[in-house]
Amino acid sequence: MYCTTQLKNDKVNRRKFLQYSSLFIGSSVVAACTNNQSQVDTSQSNDLDRVTFGTNWVAQAEHGGFYQAIATGIYKEHGLDVTIQMGGPQVPTGTQLLMGNAVDFFMGYGVDAVNAVAEGIPKITVAAIFQKDPQCLIAHPNTGVDSIEDLRGRPIYISSSANVTYWPLLAAKFGFTDDQKRPYNFNPGPFLADKQSAQQGYITSEPFAIERQGGFTPVVFLLADYGYIPYSTTIETRRELVENNPDLVQRFVDASIKGWYSYLENPAPGNELIKQANPEMTDEQIAYGLDKLQEYGIINSGEVEQLGIGAMSEERWQTFFNTMTQAGVFKPNIEYKQAFTLQFVNKGAQAYRS
Repeated sequence: MYCTTQLKNDKVNRRKFLQYSSLFIGSSVVAACTNNQSQVDTSQSNDLDRVTFGTNWVAQAEHGGFYQAIATGIYKEHGLDVTIQMGGPQVPTGTQLLMGNAVDFFMGYGVDAVNAVAEGIPKITVAAIFQKDPQCLIAHPNTGVDSIEDLRGRPIYISSSANVTYWPLLAAKFGFTDDQKRPYNFNPGPFLADKQSAQQGYITSEPFAIERQGGFTPVVFLLADYGYIPYSTTIETRRELVENNPDLVQRFVDASIKGWYSYLENPAPGNELIKQANPEMTDEQIAYGLDKLQEYGIINSGEVEQLGIGAMSEERWQTFFNTMTQAGVFKPNIEYKQAFTLQFVNKGAQAYRS
């Protein structure tokens, strides 16, 4: 198990810009990286394969299935002693963690997976927990915004990463222009102050904050319903691990998927670990996030009913690649099929429920 601190110029995923040190929660390990890199290791699971999984943000409902697999012993049943390394501000990117052998698996993203191929980075996506990306645009109610097209010409607060992900697609498809863009610093204040504006967010998080701070229910457009269709909350790993230890990869994927089925049925065990890892997370926020995951079919949609959670298909990857290539995000000569493998998924829902 590894710990990395004091890296500069790391990418920030979402919401706030604060100095942060990585926290770890494991099935048999509770450890914390501090500035002096001290660790606490109480593991006695010598007969289990030790695995570290990195998430893309602090513990929340969107990560629930992975915490559930720890809390209910599903990982142990698959011969794994899993440590979850939380993401957050000033935490290295998933690619840095994977390529530096700090984690064995990481919570990835479809756009990043294709970009990694273009950059020659030997990582690969082995499962897709979210069939829909939770990314959304949020507007004020009763301001003439009834469809996403109505946002044309209005100020929209977006992060810098939007310029290389969903914004070019929206510009091509709905006529959005660069003069609409405003810098989004993961603070709803500017949006709340301007009723004619919109902002980006996650369907599971920012609308909740806006309701609490603004006292109104915002208009929300899930971008996955408007042509932006990357797989999200994927499981990615180093290509060498897939080649040299496919059994370990299979067990981690299977157990994680079973953790998600368990979490959706009874989230209480996973939620306790989420709150332990992230004390600022409230029961109300967790319940809201889980409700929106289900309401919008973030996990259970598309091919999942037949193939099971984690499902992927070549057709979906190809459609996504072609769409983003046409929008100018990807170059057409990228060997995008190297970004993923179907070797470890698509067993059918019943296989994961048994």
